[in-house]
Amino acid sequence: MAKHTVTLIPGDGIGPELTSAMCRVVEAAGVDIAWEVAEAGAGVVEKYGTPLPEHVLESIRRNKVAIKGPITTPVGGGFRSVNVAIRKALDLYVCLRPAFSIKGSGARYDDIDIVIVRENTEDLYAGIEFAEGSDAARELIEFAAAKGAGIIKPDSGISLKPISISGTQRIVRYAFDYAIANGRKKVTAVHKANILKHSDGLFLKVAREVAAEYAGSGIEFEDYIVDATCMQLVLHPEWWDVLVLPNLYGDIISDLAAGLIGGLGIAMGANIGADYAVFEPTHGSAPKYAGKDMANPTAEILSATLMLKHLGETDAADRILAAVRTVIGAGEKVTYDIRRSVTGSTEGSVGTQAYADALIAEL
Repeated sequence: MAKHTVTLIPGDGIGPELTSAMCRVVEAAGVDIAWEVAEAGAGVVEKYGTPLPEHVLESIRRNKVAIKGPITTPVGGGFRSVNVAIRKALDLYVCLRPAFSIKGSGARYDDIDIVIVRENTEDLYAGIEFAEGSDAARELIEFAAAKGAGIIKPDSGISLKPISISGTQRIVRYAFDYAIANGRKKVTAVHKANILKHSDGLFLKVAREVAAEYAGSGIEFEDYIVDATCMQLVLHPEWWDVLVLPNLYGDIISDLAAGLIGGLGIAMGANIGADYAVFEPTHGSAPKYAGKDMANPTAEILSATLMLKHLGETDAADRILAAVRTVIGAGEKVTYDIRRSVTGSTEGSVGTQAYADALIAEL
């Protein structure tokens, strides 16, 4: 069996506990992986002066594949998201987030099978911002007024929303190629083109052009306005298959999809580019639970199954997924969040590592 070297970024908060459980499960599945640990996040700022030291990116570039635990992003002030910085630095333009039902998770639905394909580098997450009261903000306000683009209040902070032809082409092509490769039936482009004529409008126009290139593929194409999509995902989740979205909508709807399947604790994720791939759970770092051996590592472990498939270790990935379904379905050795969703009480739940032990016993 081939040996793989993978960059492991434990993260902070509950991250180290989750990645520890994940590594144990992957190794128990018989995959020969050398983990190259690279620390990032709030805990390394004092040592390196940044939450994302250059050697972390160098490790990913060298190994081509990484998996990470959650990393805290300060709200409002502080450093920008390390997650976003990694995606931008490595041009990981695809955020792939499959969401499917697992029996016993306590979810409101039992027949969800949706794939979110989120554009990862543009839109409001491009980070092009102008602070309220800054010279740049004042110049932009004056420019917009002079061009007749609209009146911006002088006490505004401003964030720009760039969406490009090239960025849209490659994300929509990825969605169609994924649909074909994985036996899916439909791609839906989600947008707000009725209001945002020159950003979302461009996304929709290009998505339709790309869809025309796949006219003979057997994959159906449609487009849907984002607010209506949110409502219909809740009312009729069976309508949806592969959804392709600009960055912000993709972030929001992937969390909505996680809610349909039982929560962020079982929501996997991958960030993929032409040269590199970084796998991570969708949820945050939950620092108040750090060190308590409570957190649910399922999302981290399922993210590892995406990584294993990327590495060609499909059999191991399938066996791990089967173990997750078996253990959660049995309901006897699950973490507190799943236990509470099913029974209304955390009594009888197990810790992070005991849950990993239960998965290992099924492999």
